[in-house]
Amino acid sequence: MYVKKFSEIDMKDVGETGGKNASLGEMVRNLVPRGIRVPDGFAVTATAYWRFLDASGLREKIAAELAGLDVSDVDQLADKGSRVRRLILGAETPDDLREAVAAAYKELCAKYGPDADVAVRSSATAEDLPGASFAGQQDTYLNIRGEAMLLDAVRRCIASLFTNRAIAYRVEKGFDHMKVALSVGVQKMVRSDKACAGVMFTIDTETGFENAILINGAYGLGESVVQGKVTPDQFYVFKPFLDGELRPIIGRSIGSKETRIEYSLEGSDTVKTTAVPPEMRNRACLTDDEVLQLARWGKQIEEYYSKLAGQKRPMDIEWAKDGVSGELFIVQARPETVQSERDRAVLEEYVLKEKSEVLVKGLSVGYKIGSGKVHVINDTRDMAAFKEGEILVTEMTDPDWVPIMKKAAAIVTNSGGRTCHAAIVSRELGTPAVVGCGNATAVLKTGMEVTVSCAEGEEGFVHKGLLPFEIRKTKIADFARPKTQILMNVAEPDMAFDYSFIPNDGVGLARIEFVFSNFVKAHPLALINFDQLPEGEAKAQIAELTASYGDKQRYFIERLAEGVSRLAAAFWPREVIVRTSDFKSNEYANLIGGPLYEPTESNPMIGWRGASRYYDPKYKDAFVLECAAFRKVRDEMGFKNVTMMIPFCRTPEEGKKVLAVMKEAGLERGKNGLKVFVMVEIPSNIILAERFAEVFDGFSIGSNDLTQLTLGVDRDSALVARLYDEQNEAVLESIRRVIKTAKAKGVKIGICGQAPSDYPEFAEFLVKEGIDSISLNPDTVLRTSLVIAEMEKKLGR
Repeated sequence: MYVKKFSEIDMKDVGETGGKNASLGEMVRNLVPRGIRVPDGFAVTATAYWRFLDASGLREKIAAELAGLDVSDVDQLADKGSRVRRLILGAETPDDLREAVAAAYKELCAKYGPDADVAVRSSATAEDLPGASFAGQQDTYLNIRGEAMLLDAVRRCIASLFTNRAIAYRVEKGFDHMKVALSVGVQKMVRSDKACAGVMFTIDTETGFENAILINGAYGLGESVVQGKVTPDQFYVFKPFLDGELRPIIGRSIGSKETRIEYSLEGSDTVKTTAVPPEMRNRACLTDDEVLQLARWGKQIEEYYSKLAGQKRPMDIEWAKDGVSGELFIVQARPETVQSERDRAVLEEYVLKEKSEVLVKGLSVGYKIGSGKVHVINDTRDMAAFKEGEILVTEMTDPDWVPIMKKAAAIVTNSGGRTCHAAIVSRELGTPAVVGCGNATAVLKTGMEVTVSCAEGEEGFVHKGLLPFEIRKTKIADFARPKTQILMNVAEPDMAFDYSFIPNDGVGLARIEFVFSNFVKAHPLALINFDQLPEGEAKAQIAELTASYGDKQRYFIERLAEGVSRLAAAFWPREVIVRTSDFKSNEYANLIGGPLYEPTESNPMIGWRGASRYYDPKYKDAFVLECAAFRKVRDEMGFKNVTMMIPFCRTPEEGKKVLAVMKEAGLERGKNGLKVFVMVEIPSNIILAERFAEVFDGFSIGSNDLTQLTLGVDRDSALVARLYDEQNEAVLESIRRVIKTAKAKGVKIGICGQAPSDYPEFAEFLVKEGIDSISLNPDTVLRTSLVIAEMEKKLGR
């Protein structure tokens, strides 16, 4: 049979219709009835492919052309590939095959209207299998209308099975050219040229974190996103909370989206690239409701395919929004083939040992580091000059670039997002890449020595010079967990997914100052009082930051909530203790608009900070806004694993005032499981520990501030730095005493200061005293855990 409707095929038909078409059939038959929209269509089968080749005697001719081909010889590859494609494009389509395709198209037009616009895509019979992703190896033709255009597009699709990149890929993966057939998918197009489209992964593409769904989108047809022609919008959604009414969008960034691909009526071109109006670029291409709808579909699709495969099966999905009907559609779904195949038995960390000037930055792809000499390439004709181990710098890549991408120590592009071609191939190759830099080809020059780091979070950096780095490997199975709870100190939400793979019991200190500085950037009071701000740079900056939000206070709440929720999601269902903002006045002043609201203090370290701000009329409105973000995280998003912690609380009475403001803002201690801890960092916290235990649910020792205030030493002063000692007997006695009091009062006590990370003997002291938890910096968790486990063994625990 030369043609099969999607409704007639499923995953058992991969050999005849290829992975892409078989998957579309599977969804049309089994997921459309469950409410997931998938445009209908049909597959031109592998039988039709062999019929086309045999009718013109092409099977033998192609085999002869490719015999003895050396794919590492770029010139030979190009010559052979071109000759094979010319053979196919010059061949006539047999009458019986032409009639079968025409009949199927006529039936599709009866459903969607005359001369229905369709996408014509390849579906190789070995593609989209785990471990062998043929995605992007063949060509796609969009906005194809009428029988003649369709037949021509089908023939061109068949020819694209022999593009240079596809030939090389098959050789690399060990597939026989004459045993891989091509099925062609013909699918009704979604009018996303009038709306938006993109890609969705049901696993984090960089870390393999399985509870996140990543959605990329941009205006126009989805090829803009897939090919990396634009920097798209990006959304993260927490998968486990999608079944109810919760709204767990835990991250978003608005891409530049300068261009879009639209339908064309100009000459022989069926699509064209146009500029996106400036006022649309800083708006998200999807509403929150649409993001959540796509994520729910993604979860359903993953669950369905996992059940079908009998094992967990993260998915790589393409979606589109119809600008005429306003409806969302799923247009493709295939297994994710990189993170789902990654070996999780060994924890691998790349650590940059030195830093230097950052030349350019963008989105990091992967977690590795690469260094070498820059080679800027602007045209595929210059690829032959690229040498093994160089840093490839270019505008963007497409499948033709794969041969030199394999040689690169790292890849840097001007455009693209986490689901563009450069990102997908870099992950598959295990090569670090920084995409969407904007200015890489202008700043980086051929011959420059640089280090490309994807080991510093969501942002990737190109550092000047060849910097030293190390690779740490730990076998997780060999790691003995201590009885004492081992928590982590985490500041950067971008690193949270990575850190979640380190053996841990949760987060003992999540600092939100980083979220303030890097996600929010503006002073909360400047946002609240935006209309009253004097005209000037600060007001202009805030207007630009909040352009896609409109309401300035909503901007603060959503940005802070996204940062906190990313931390909560990474470690869910384990407890995540989040300290409310603990900037000093001089640090708040560094936020945009901050100087208008912050005093100049002679000693900010022991001035207007922590709890004393929260109930003060001069700052209370800002803290209420902060509480609104926490309420969103816990109630709207569902992260009840978040425990709030109040810093620098000088007296129990002050603690009660803070709790009263929180209650007023909708956060009542004990309601909906909300726990509120207090930092132990002031001698009064030790002396009045029994009374503090009646106000709060737990204690967390901040050994840094406690040491300086116990010894009267300014830890920022070089003159008395020699006297700063966290293991001084006075400090140890204070800690010993507060642990004893906490135990007597039945409240949890842990430590989140620096000392246990720096001094293993300090960690041993804490274990002896019976502390409940020790929170460590991520890079010391494994090493210190071993010390603690050994100490527990000596103590007979």
